[in-house]
Amino acid sequence: MSREDQGIEPEILEPAKQDGRVRSGQARMKLLSPEQRSELAKDAARARWAIDSTESDGVVFKAIHTGELKLDIGNGEPLVIQCAVLEDRVTRVISRNAVFRAFGRTKRGRAKDENRVPNMPSFADAKNIQPFIMKHMDGGLKQIVYEDQRGKQNAGYNALILPKLCNVYLDARRQEALTKRQDDLAVAAEILLGALGSVGIIALVDEATGFQHVRDSQALQEILNLYIGKELAKWAKRFPDEFYKEIFRLRGWNYDPTSSKRPMYMARITIDLVFDRIGPGLTRELQERRQEILESTGKRGKLHQVMTPDVGHPALQHHISGLIFLAKAFKEWGPFYEAVDKVAQRYNRTLALPFDESDTIQVGSSELSQPS
Repeated sequence: MSREDQGIEPEILEPAKQDGRVRSGQARMKLLSPEQRSELAKDAARARWAIDSTESDGVVFKAIHTGELKLDIGNGEPLVIQCAVLEDRVTRVISRNAVFRAFGRTKRGRAKDENRVPNMPSFADAKNIQPFIMKHMDGGLKQIVYEDQRGKQNAGYNALILPKLCNVYLDARRQEALTKRQDDLAVAAEILLGALGSVGIIALVDEATGFQHVRDSQALQEILNLYIGKELAKWAKRFPDEFYKEIFRLRGWNYDPTSSKRPMYMARITIDLVFDRIGPGLTRELQERRQEILESTGKRGKLHQVMTPDVGHPALQHHISGLIFLAKAFKEWGPFYEAVDKVAQRYNRTLALPFDESDTIQVGSSELSQPS
């Protein structure tokens, strides 16, 4: 029943009186040029983005290439990621919303929770994973505000946040540090790493934005520097026994789990299957950097020791895990090698290594060497 039906006089709503500050602000805006109003809007956007320690410091970068990346995450609907290459030609950015969607999280407010760290995004604010955040993220949670070619401002993160976050949750699961409610995050991390493939997020962003066609040698060098260190890392076992066991099985070689000796030809196979397929120019750069270290220090290490612990070693580990997983599906070397070529093509090479079938039987002691 309406107020009129009840005999009640309808309320007459008077226009709200504007605050004096609002009126003066409106008058000021009328006096400004379109360019000045645009700058004020940009300043407001900068202030809006720069809310806490994990967000932008107010600097707005320019994007020189933008695009849309689609990752197959196995649920029928691809994960659509807005991405960009910034004007420094080194930084690749993915949208903030895409990171939240990738890990099934929402942009939570700032409600107090004793189990969460204040002013952190919801995909990284749980207290139990903070040791792994410190270990793997290396400042990767800092938001980046950038302006696309149309002048629109967007918020995102360095594209490397995806593989780094995956390593956070997978490492936490290995250490049994996750709660049951966080198990889905580790599963999401596995799916994401599989979707990224061996080429990595940087190469995928370059392809999505078209930057791969204009990328110069300097930009490529910056990418390689992410994977390659300036000195030898402390030796650690990077190639699991299971990798050699599967290769030996497919090649028809006898595998001795008690011996660390490998056929000399194994070095060529390793370069072909692993280092040639992780990144463009990686093998040559690793070999040259290792030679530089040898000449300056007299120390000759393995190729994997020249790789960086934060980007290079995780990329190596992910690639080897993929090879092991793929190898289990085959009984013979030929079909396996063809499958590897389909899912992880070699960079800057057109011909496959000539694998002579005689290699499968000539594995005498004189042909054995330490693993590379």
